[in-house]
Amino acid sequence: MTENLEPRTVRASRVSIAQLMHIEHANNLGNVHGGWIMKMVDEAGALAAMRHCRLRVVTVAMDSMVFRQPIRIGDLVILNAEVTNTGHTSIEVEVQVQAEDPITGERTHTNTAYLVYVALDSEGRPTPVPSLVAETEAERRRMEEARERQQRRLHNR
Repeated sequence: MTENLEPRTVRASRVSIAQLMHIEHANNLGNVHGGWIMKMVDEAGALAAMRHCRLRVVTVAMDSMVFRQPIRIGDLVILNAEVTNTGHTSIEVEVQVQAEDPITGERTHTNTAYLVYVALDSEGRPTPVPSLVAETEAERRRMEEARERQQRRLHNR
């Protein structure tokens, strides 16, 4: 178990997922259904959390998600996820969502979400996770911002 608790870098958790949006992803306005994007965000976030701790995880919180731009059928949705901070058994992940027109290559940032996961042991109980190592000033800043978000979450309970 101690081997699993060795600190890990942000870079080790990074996940990128790209998926072409089809008609079955559409809402009645012809744009991609927001719930579909939320599902993809949760999956990308969970993968980053699992890469960090090498354990199963469950979602315990998702901060608000604001859709700045619609995603259209035919767009390539690109999700980039990485761990931003860890607690004793919890992991916060940032997921950035972009829509790309695959013909022109034009990309639009549509939203960013922060999710919190808890790692589970083989019996389904919360279990300790490795700490996070920041390698750059930007990563250190994101870790501090994540700590502030966590304090707000705990305060708003």
